[in-house]
Amino acid sequence: MPLPSTMTPIATNTLTSNLASGVITFSNIPQTYTDLVIVAVGQGYTSSSYGNLQVQFNGDTGTNYSSTELKEFAGTASSSRRTTQSYLFATSFLDAGSASLLVGTSIINVFNYANTTTFKSTLSRGNLPGFKTELNVGLWRSTAAITSLTLTANDTPINAGASFTLYGIKAA
Repeated sequence: MPLPSTMTPIATNTLTSNLASGVITFSNIPQTYTDLVIVAVGQGYTSSSYGNLQVQFNGDTGTNYSSTELKEFAGTASSSRRTTQSYLFATSFLDAGSASLLVGTSIINVFNYANTTTFKSTLSRGNLPGFKTELNVGLWRSTAAITSLTLTANDTPINAGASFTLYGIKAA
């Protein structure tokens, strides 16, 4: 299926070896789009939990992030809210290195990323087949235009072959 004419790939990072620290960075993001989309497809290893994908913008490690999560995990629904965090919780999409070795996906929308008069909001969806489905709404309390972003899988290192693609979205 072809991409919509308003969606342009900016950069892709495909891991050629296992990434123990779980950090992916996109720098020098062009300011010529209205929104960004990050698509992550991957698998975790050697951990006892499911990997949480976190996002930071422009190297900001201050407590300027908040997120609200709705999830269904193994048949049970729950929600949580995180405020004054040093990262934006995006999704849990990595398997914990179980024998099933599930491949998970995460799609993160970043709205009005180049706007310098509003805080930045996000909507992310994650899926680990047969185990977990999530929806997260996030806020970065900064009016700075986003020029770089860092993705971190904090609980689970990432297997080789995982792919992270950053897309720019132009207004239709």
